[in-house]
Amino acid sequence: MTPRPSSSGPEPRKTTGKKTAGKKTAKAAEKPVAKKAVAKKAVAKKAIAKKAVANKKGAQKTATKKTATKKTAPREAVAPPRAEVAVSPALDAGDRERLLAGTHHDPHAVLGAHRVPGGVAFRAFRPYALAVTVLSGKLRVELHDDGDGFFSGLVPLAEVPLHRLLVAYEGTAQEVEDPYRFLPTLGELDLHLIGEGRHEQLWRALGAHPATHDGVAGTRFAVWAPNARGVRVAGGFNFWDGTGHPMRSLGSTGVWELFLPGVGAGELYKFEITRPDGSRTFRADPLARRTEVPPATSSVVHASDYTWGDEEWLAHRADAPAHEAPMSVYEVHLPSWRPGLTYRQLAEQLPAYVADLGFTHVELMPVAEHPFGGSWGYQVTGFYAPTARLGDPDDFKYLVDRLHRAGIGVLMDWVPAHFPRDDWALAEFDGRPLYEHSDPLRAAHPDWGTLEFDFGRREVRNFLVANAVYWCEEFHIDGLRVDAVASMLYLDYSREPGQWTPNEHGGRENLDAVAFLQEMNATLYRRVPGVVTVAEESTAWDGVTRATHHKGPSGFGGLGFGLKWNMGWMHDSLEYMSREPVHRTYHHGELTFSMVYAYSENYVLPISHDEVVHGKKSLVSKMPGDWWQQRANERAYLGYMWAHPGKQLLFMGQEFAQGAEWSEAHGPDWWLLDPEYGAAADHRGVRDLVRDLNTVYRATPALWRRDTHPSGFAWVVGDAADDDVLAFLRLDADGTPLLAVSNFAPVVRSGYRLGVPDDVPAWHEVLNTDAAHYGGGDVLNPHPVKPDAQGWHGRPASIRLTLPPLATVWLRPA
Repeated sequence: MTPRPSSSGPEPRKTTGKKTAGKKTAKAAEKPVAKKAVAKKAVAKKAIAKKAVANKKGAQKTATKKTATKKTAPREAVAPPRAEVAVSPALDAGDRERLLAGTHHDPHAVLGAHRVPGGVAFRAFRPYALAVTVLSGKLRVELHDDGDGFFSGLVPLAEVPLHRLLVAYEGTAQEVEDPYRFLPTLGELDLHLIGEGRHEQLWRALGAHPATHDGVAGTRFAVWAPNARGVRVAGGFNFWDGTGHPMRSLGSTGVWELFLPGVGAGELYKFEITRPDGSRTFRADPLARRTEVPPATSSVVHASDYTWGDEEWLAHRADAPAHEAPMSVYEVHLPSWRPGLTYRQLAEQLPAYVADLGFTHVELMPVAEHPFGGSWGYQVTGFYAPTARLGDPDDFKYLVDRLHRAGIGVLMDWVPAHFPRDDWALAEFDGRPLYEHSDPLRAAHPDWGTLEFDFGRREVRNFLVANAVYWCEEFHIDGLRVDAVASMLYLDYSREPGQWTPNEHGGRENLDAVAFLQEMNATLYRRVPGVVTVAEESTAWDGVTRATHHKGPSGFGGLGFGLKWNMGWMHDSLEYMSREPVHRTYHHGELTFSMVYAYSENYVLPISHDEVVHGKKSLVSKMPGDWWQQRANERAYLGYMWAHPGKQLLFMGQEFAQGAEWSEAHGPDWWLLDPEYGAAADHRGVRDLVRDLNTVYRATPALWRRDTHPSGFAWVVGDAADDDVLAFLRLDADGTPLLAVSNFAPVVRSGYRLGVPDDVPAWHEVLNTDAAHYGGGDVLNPHPVKPDAQGWHGRPASIRLTLPPLATVWLRPA
């Protein structure tokens, strides 16, 4: 028995009629039947008669009105030419068997109304129905019961009329539209683009869409399943039995389509697919734009009625390229930021919180639908649906809209590398590898137990490229942080020798993945002004943020990303900070090495969720020393990070020095900020520092205007390992400097001399991480510092500063 497709729908029921064998004619239905069946037929006829008497005038008016709205004149019931010899309207045995088995590729060719010799043949497939009557204006024709849910009749008409069906079930009768009288809802251009793998708005063609078709309201369904022998639609509207709703195959594209009148937004559905081996599987819609709340797995018909209010934000989003604008990012796992809040409730709190702290962007961990919350969203089953855990798609739009109105950009984690093996989702979707690679060695991801996409298949690339466009166009997302890029780029990623096959050139690069990423980036930047893509790429791949049409030394064009996570900086700097200060002298290069390659790509400096879970400790807990020293180290580190070339990203909870690792089960420890808590001032002090870092950063173009150009940085001293001190200048396009000095030793260094330019008459301290209101010792440089003519560090002038312990100091021209 086929398993239940969803926790919200009943077990799919099989047709109650007995299947026929061999050729079956209309006469076969005339065999004697049991008295009970005769009684049911009589009840059905009475129900139809009663329905007809009650609604005759209304039905006639409806039919007349509908006919009048057509562009062509109403079709008259004209008798066929006398020379035609009438044929039996009943389906032949082959069509019957294929419809019952769910393997008919073109049900519209045999069901509905069709001109045949002798008139018009009406055929309906209505499992469980007791009687079916055709209604067309004044015409009322009861169809013959052919058994197994099939009904047919031959009416002596010259043309096919518009018609409806009156279907009688036990105890009731329903007047409905005939879904098999409608032409396909997809046009030639849609099918051509799908076949070419170039439909950049694929979500508008495939999936479920409430629509009015030929003047009738309903929902059009379309799904790509080229290996299927047949596809049917099942849902709450047919009691999860898709037997009577087979879809038609639209040629060589592999697309199946059906328009179902009367089905509207909010209906649950799945596709019942007959696989090549004849077995059946119920699958969620890969293009579903809304889903049930997990662990339920059905897709939901969705129609958006959201009205956006972020026009001003979108109008100025592209004013400056991302790498030449300020960007400090607050990374958020929405379900646990404030556990229990919906998208709309988050919209009342998150924008205000982020704006108060001065971050320019939020980065949302994956919000696409996923079955297991513990995956944090990184094992996606609904690539086109925001998770229903927090609300519907319009609720998510509301959250994005409110963030934009607060002046905050929205980045979203996007996971095109792999997908889980759940048997109701993408894995062997139509009975054979489809979204995954056909080679098991290429399909299975060795680390996560998931399946990798087949980037070489044009329809799969189209599915993913259109998905990237979808989030940015439909939800106004400002950028995508692309997860696990390294796992896509290398054929031997996490694989031992013998577990992978070289590419056509004998190398280990995944050429299909390279082409996909290039196409995705080129398409997204072309279509969405002001968007930015960010790669989480952990290797030294050449040209991650180089333009796709520019080839590098390796011979590859760039991947086309706007920014790349600087994983090397993250690992090196955290390794340095975790050491006791007495040992830092011997590891000074872990802080300075990042400048060797700082301009090889456009970088983001990430302190992400990955660094504060799974035994890695929170940011403050990585630091050595007692509680005061740990906080001082974190503050000094954040000051160094915000001054270093590159954009900044900080995971939630780290902005107030949460001591515990993050857990998706309860989120940040907000109670640490409660004034009733004795150490609340310590945590509030770190948060105040983050606010001031963002404020000064955004107001100081030297810290971001030339992030990706060597002229925006100059060492003052990078080799003071014995002192655990480093100092550098950040420079605006006009040469205006900011001086950043970090002292990672636990001692005060008084009168510390640093070389500076001689064209600055005085320096003013604009930020000091040791300030008392941050929880520090308040060792400051309160007055402007004037340089003297003594050259130092290769510069013509120098200044003498008091460097607080475990602290970073920023100075600007006074």
